[in-house]
Amino acid sequence: MASDGESGIVRGVQLDFNLKGGPRASAAPAAAAEPVVLSVGALTRKVRELLENGLGEVWVEGEVSNLRRQSSGHVYFTLKDASSQLACVLFAGQAAQLRGIKFSDGVQVQIFGQITVYEARGNYQIIVRKVQERGAGALQAKFEELKRRLAEEGLFGAERKRALPKFPRRIGVVTSPTGAAIRDFLHVLARRQRGIAVVIYPVRVQGKGAAAEIAAAVRELGDPAGLGIEPVDVIVVTRGGGSLEDLWEFNEEAVARAIAASPVPVVSAVGHEIDFTIADFAADVRAPTPSAAAEILSADSAEMLEHLAQVSSRLSRSIGARLETVRQHIGSFRRTALFSEPARSVREHQQTLDRLSDDLEREAAGWVHGRRLTLERAGGVLGAYSPNKRISEAIHLLGNSRVAMKRFCDDGLQGIRSRLEKNAAVLGALSPSAALARGFTLTLGSDGKLIRSAASLADGDSLVTKFADGSIRSVVTPAPLRDPT
Repeated sequence: MASDGESGIVRGVQLDFNLKGGPRASAAPAAAAEPVVLSVGALTRKVRELLENGLGEVWVEGEVSNLRRQSSGHVYFTLKDASSQLACVLFAGQAAQLRGIKFSDGVQVQIFGQITVYEARGNYQIIVRKVQERGAGALQAKFEELKRRLAEEGLFGAERKRALPKFPRRIGVVTSPTGAAIRDFLHVLARRQRGIAVVIYPVRVQGKGAAAEIAAAVRELGDPAGLGIEPVDVIVVTRGGGSLEDLWEFNEEAVARAIAASPVPVVSAVGHEIDFTIADFAADVRAPTPSAAAEILSADSAEMLEHLAQVSSRLSRSIGARLETVRQHIGSFRRTALFSEPARSVREHQQTLDRLSDDLEREAAGWVHGRRLTLERAGGVLGAYSPNKRISEAIHLLGNSRVAMKRFCDDGLQGIRSRLEKNAAVLGALSPSAALARGFTLTLGSDGKLIRSAASLADGDSLVTKFADGSIRSVVTPAPLRDPT
């Protein structure tokens, strides 16, 4: 089989439909023999082997239709043109490559994959390995070539990456002064940490000549003596999202070398999270968006988490490169005869699993609907036997009990109050003060003790006599007592 590069044109394909697998029949008539009777599965496997061995992997171009994404992560769609259509399946392992591609019904794409047969249904299909937008192939190839060459020079090496300052005082920003990127960057920076000075170096971020302006801006901010400004602690190269063509100026070699040679750490925040440029690989830190760049450079209580995020980003790039190498090795192993049969069986079981998943979803939806009806009927029954009436009666009884208890307590307190008043009257009548009020007096000795008998007194003793309205002092003197008679 001969293939015309990536054009998908296959030349000189010859399919041998000798179902016995032996040498091709000669032109001479053969003797009558028993016909070869194959099972449906055997015939399908023969057709699959003929397609895979005769066509193998090809590039195909067409319009996407009937796009369907499974919960398993697999993507099924039909690739069609004006005269025919082809069933396609993109398994979850390769579906991540769709990031950045407008992949939906009606989109014109180029796909690369292996022609095969889904034996469970006897349909021929293509197992997709790569997907790219039509017309983007040349730019993507140029991107990959420059990325490979600069990586081999060590321009993207992790050992070249410098740590960002934890608390930068001045940030230089290379971007368009009228774009959304600088507005987002300044808004997030002001919200998270005020007081950081920002020096904006205005450049064009798209169009011919923009790459030279970006590279010159990075060089001048790295050595700002010629600008007459104070040095900056970090440089941010940023712009908003766009297509591969819109972001191409950040894929130019001049920009990558200016970033790598900068004496000041550089943060690349170009496009959206799904966009990657050569500037991202050359920079010390790649931020997924302009807002994320502001978050990385501004202080926050989650400083340690931010540091871990930066380490994770660098590790992700390193692991991504390693995974790509491993993926290529695995791809080459997958195409060998030793692994083709197990891989095919797994793929077909995956498709069968997707089909069964659809059936399960329908059954589950019906089951849930039935249980919902049962629950609604049970709710009606419970409503008929609502305990609200009994609760209302209990509340009324509780109110009556509260009134009765208050009345009982008030009556008890009134009885106690009456007894206390009576006792107070009795105590008042027996009080010495009451006796004094009736004209009696109390005579006390100099020691303050009550004199109960005249015999206990001697001449010269000092006495205190208390009346109701006061007291007087006296001294005992010898005097004869007259007989009152």
